[in-house]
Amino acid sequence: MIGARPILKTIARASDVIPALQERRLLHAGPPIEWQRMSGPMRGAVIGAAIFEGWADNQAAAEELASSGAIDFDPCHHHGAVGPMAGVTSPSMAVYVVENETHGNLAYSNLNEGYGKVLRYGAYAPEVLDKLRWMNDEMGPVVKTAIEAAGGLDIRALLAEALHMGDEGHNRNKAGSLLFAKLLAPHIAESSAEASTRRKVIEFLGDNALSVLNPVMAACKAMADAGHGIEGSTIVTAMARNGTDFGIRVSGLEGEWFTAPAATPDGLYFSGFTAADANPDIGDSTITETAGIGAFAMAAAPAIVQFVSGKPHDALDATLEMYEITFGEHSHFTIPPLDFRGSPTGIDVRRVVELGITPRVNTGIAHREAGVGQVGAGLVRPPMEIFEQALIAYADRYGLS
Repeated sequence: MIGARPILKTIARASDVIPALQERRLLHAGPPIEWQRMSGPMRGAVIGAAIFEGWADNQAAAEELASSGAIDFDPCHHHGAVGPMAGVTSPSMAVYVVENETHGNLAYSNLNEGYGKVLRYGAYAPEVLDKLRWMNDEMGPVVKTAIEAAGGLDIRALLAEALHMGDEGHNRNKAGSLLFAKLLAPHIAESSAEASTRRKVIEFLGDNALSVLNPVMAACKAMADAGHGIEGSTIVTAMARNGTDFGIRVSGLEGEWFTAPAATPDGLYFSGFTAADANPDIGDSTITETAGIGAFAMAAAPAIVQFVSGKPHDALDATLEMYEITFGEHSHFTIPPLDFRGSPTGIDVRRVVELGITPRVNTGIAHREAGVGQVGAGLVRPPMEIFEQALIAYADRYGLS
């Protein structure tokens, strides 16, 4: 996991690089789930994706398709992919392609739409889908050309620099997104696209403080997958939520998910919304904490406490606590306020259960109803019982019962 070197290679049509994503199949965030148990924001994103693909003309038709079994659902994690919040990825959507050059595995993530009323939070209004089509048809090809002209982008190096500039790589990506835009801008400027398109793409990337989140998530997925399937390992290689359940996967327990009901984040809400509007935790973005950044690197990003509530010393305490339940310290992701100590990396289910300390997670908060979008951001922890389930399964698998 720590030795992996993820390089952003290009952008591709999802069905061209993820063979399982063919007609009438959608990938989603978190562990497996069927339509009947999906939360409001997950259902909203499914409805939007069905309309985006032309499978349905409206909400009612999309819901009929989904509830009748005419659409297949599968977790992003089963196909080397990750997606923030609902994480819904459809066959014709553009995805970032990241290659771990150390071990040769690939990972994918869709493009980031920015804040507010967006598909990943379950919104599917016409303006939401219009933005998706522009991103797919105009922005995607321009950014793809720029990435390839740059010879790929070293996301591990970008993340390391961003942590030194006040990011934690999950909810705070201001520095990383500006670095991302800076690296791509010269190549976008030299592309053959219309001048107005080049300007709009650069402006969109520069204005979106989460532009780099999705390639960062794909990079973290590539790093975590490099550590998956190791015989005897008790290291967590995925934490993910589908808005109903929180699930983990463990390296030495390949093919299994351990799940329990997801909690509702404790955080700050946008004007007009309260905790009563919040959906339980949702998204694959916890792949960042799995790989040793996000809440695990909060000490590098004291300003994030303004977004997720708390004080600067809380950010330091969060990172220090995570050293208690991790196997090692990252050799590339270092934290200036801790004398450049490596970020805590490699959650060990044995330590989580022994010490009674669950991982910390920074997260956005989606409205519990389909079609609304983001209503805030905050902090959450996974349920302890999924780590206990994993440890019991580990004992059974390896004859330690």
